[in-house]
Amino acid sequence: MNHNTLLHFLFQFFCKRIWASLLAATQSPSEYALCETSLIGRKLLNSRSRSSITMSSSIFTSTSDQIIEHVVLYKLKPDADPPAVNAMLSNLHSLASIDSVLHLSAGPVSRCRSNSLTFTHMLHCRYRSKPDLISYSENPKHISVVANYVKPVVDDVMAVDWVANDFSFSPVIPPGSASRLTILKLKEGTGESGKNEVLGRLRGIKQKHPSIEQLTVGENFSPGRAKGFRFARLRFSRD
Repeated sequence: MNHNTLLHFLFQFFCKRIWASLLAATQSPSEYALCETSLIGRKLLNSRSRSSITMSSSIFTSTSDQIIEHVVLYKLKPDADPPAVNAMLSNLHSLASIDSVLHLSAGPVSRCRSNSLTFTHMLHCRYRSKPDLISYSENPKHISVVANYVKPVVDDVMAVDWVANDFSFSPVIPPGSASRLTILKLKEGTGESGKNEVLGRLRGIKQKHPSIEQLTVGENFSPGRAKGFRFARLRFSRD
């Protein structure tokens, strides 16, 4: 292959790649990232003992139809000391004692399917209302844990919050479940129909995967630390 032929081949190759990228961008309403982890719940409905979980869960499901989901993703520093990381997780778990927390779990991310996001750990909390989430974030114990145990070992943080409507199950995570968090960012200029399409696709996954035991979907209402991501889906299953 001579020089001119090689240049022509490369030109066609890169043009095809650019066209394929543009075509994919126009056909897809969003970009996404998927983080998977296995988390152990630390608290349910302010219950201080395991014996009260069943009663508290039944009370919750009969009186509430929505819940606030709060997820924080952490990226550890490359030189983070393992004992310091364990201390971070231990102290994050201790935040379950805050009155407004219904459920709290934290642990490492087993897989993160994203080219731009490389988070290593995840925190998941549930609350009855947005004011309860604010109460948690402003609690002195929470502020102290973040300042003394999280910030010293973390390079990057991202958080998303959403209202999970039609919440008809217990806030406790089924034992042995794996969690999968999907976050999406819409293309600029996407209208209301595109938003509804995304939400419909996120919710429709349960029909394809009957093993899903809990599924919540919503639009992020705290954009400050969400890195532009607008929608979130959190599912728990045993597969």
